[in-house]
Amino acid sequence: MFFFVFFLIIRRPPRSTQSRSSAASDVYKRQAIRHKKISIGIPNDKKNDEKRVALTPEAVYQLVESGNEVILQKGAGAGANYSDKDYSENGAMITESPARVFSADAVIKVAPFTNQEADYLKGNQIVMSFLNVLQLNEETLAKLIRKKVTAIALEKIKDSNGVMPVMESMSEISGVTSVLIASDYLSNHHGGKGVLLGGITGVTPTDVVIIGANTAGEYAARAALGLGSQVKIFDQSLHNLRRFQNLINQRLQTSVFHPQVLKKAIKSADVLIGAIELEDLRPWYYITEDMVKTMKKGSVIIDLSIDRGGCIETTECRALRDPVYEKHGVVHFSAWNLPSRVARTASIALSNIFNPLLKEIAEAGGITQLLKNDRGMRNGVYLFNGILTNETLGQKFGAISKDLDLLISAF
Repeated sequence: MFFFVFFLIIRRPPRSTQSRSSAASDVYKRQAIRHKKISIGIPNDKKNDEKRVALTPEAVYQLVESGNEVILQKGAGAGANYSDKDYSENGAMITESPARVFSADAVIKVAPFTNQEADYLKGNQIVMSFLNVLQLNEETLAKLIRKKVTAIALEKIKDSNGVMPVMESMSEISGVTSVLIASDYLSNHHGGKGVLLGGITGVTPTDVVIIGANTAGEYAARAALGLGSQVKIFDQSLHNLRRFQNLINQRLQTSVFHPQVLKKAIKSADVLIGAIELEDLRPWYYITEDMVKTMKKGSVIIDLSIDRGGCIETTECRALRDPVYEKHGVVHFSAWNLPSRVARTASIALSNIFNPLLKEIAEAGGITQLLKNDRGMRNGVYLFNGILTNETLGQKFGAISKDLDLLISAF
């Protein structure tokens, strides 16, 4: 009996050693998965009328230092005044071949994907870009589905506070830029009526009307007030108006959409800025064509919600290369990618968001694991391994969309 117990005691260490060896192996495997590196493709969006670039040279350096590979299509940063040399010196591989760029594990770009770009994809990849629901066609979506990609709409991603950081940063830029554009077109420079946007001693200041008490409206109001304009804000929510007033910290004329009050403000406006946050495929014209007809000749309209259908009836979704037209004597500036007008600033803002996002994907060992742990990231997904998960796109194209949470749980 003593001999048997003694035998068990001396036989136990090898089993423990084997167990520790197995545990160590599991840890090594988990670390290998966690530190898996990815290749990142940055295409040239220039032909899509887009000057912004998803990553700056500084961001590329950080990603390469982390062991990732960055493949940049020649001239991709030129619109934001970044040269190919800037990128190559920071570790990016420069290529003229779009097929090489679109074969990366993760392809990130600013402009929405086109038919030709979808053809270049090798399949089973992560593709990230802005999703313009109104411009996306069924053929492009079908190709992305056939390629079985996981597609993410960058503007739909939420952070831990429930905020959409891409939308917020681009809205800030759009708000400020809209006022600068209005100032330019009110002046004589573009054949305007020669009015200074603002006010000086002894001269009545210009009237700026902003539709929408949100981030874009806030930054437009700050810029206009800084120049000395009189600003009037309209929104359908009293809560939004109260919050807006507190953020600006100045007394403003605010109002909900009372028809008579709104019509009076539009009639006297020198600048009208539409900044309503519309849902995809649900344009709502808060400013009708009849209201526009009452505006002063030479006044300026800028609709910042045009990429989602617009909130002003006379605005059109145009490219940035040809954004200006006149209707009823009123100058209209209408472009779906307005932040591209200040491409360097916009690119830096985007890169500050995308750089840590790509690092998280690499460190998580792939997009699936990250999506399991990050609900905000899931909010941006419209295709998961080629399966449609966006209800709005399903409604537009008459297709069935699946629940992303259920799909992820199966992996």
